[in-house]
Amino acid sequence: MQDSGAVQLKGHFLIAMPSMADPNFSETVTCICEHNENGAIGVVINRLYPSLTCGDIFAELGITAQAAASHVGVYAGGPVHANEVFILHSEPAGWESCFAVKPALFMSNSIDILKAMAEGRGPDAMLIALGCAGWGPGQLEREIAANAWLTCPSDVEIIFQTAVDKRWRAAVWKMGIDPALLADTAGHA
Repeated sequence: MQDSGAVQLKGHFLIAMPSMADPNFSETVTCICEHNENGAIGVVINRLYPSLTCGDIFAELGITAQAAASHVGVYAGGPVHANEVFILHSEPAGWESCFAVKPALFMSNSIDILKAMAEGRGPDAMLIALGCAGWGPGQLEREIAANAWLTCPSDVEIIFQTAVDKRWRAAVWKMGIDPALLADTAGHA
């Protein structure tokens, strides 16, 4: 059981500070899908592969797809499990491997949702990613304490409706912070 005083980040955005040196996370926004005493897992929502599409994933899995579904872009969800598919989506939520991140936002990674997407029967709003981001017990908390990340509640409009290249700025603005005012070096008062 997690300490009742511990910060719970499930359903929050993890926003990389400008000083983030790790190229996997520089200028990223990650939606934290689970956070507990065992660590955290999330999906980066603003790193679109330049030439990879859902059609490539469907072909790899032998799934026949409608043309519209095949042209949907694929995100680099993070450096962990880089060959696995993770889908952030709106309702419905009854897929084989699906759990709620927060009301109206779910994560799935089962073949039934991929087949439904290929046939045009998937959720209205979805983001498909290869890989995820992961942190061991206490690791994320230490990184936040070291000023590597900002956090705020996630926003489905930013995930599904904001242009990919504007998501980092939109997430920072959601916190009431002008992104131009963020220093690219961390410090403690």
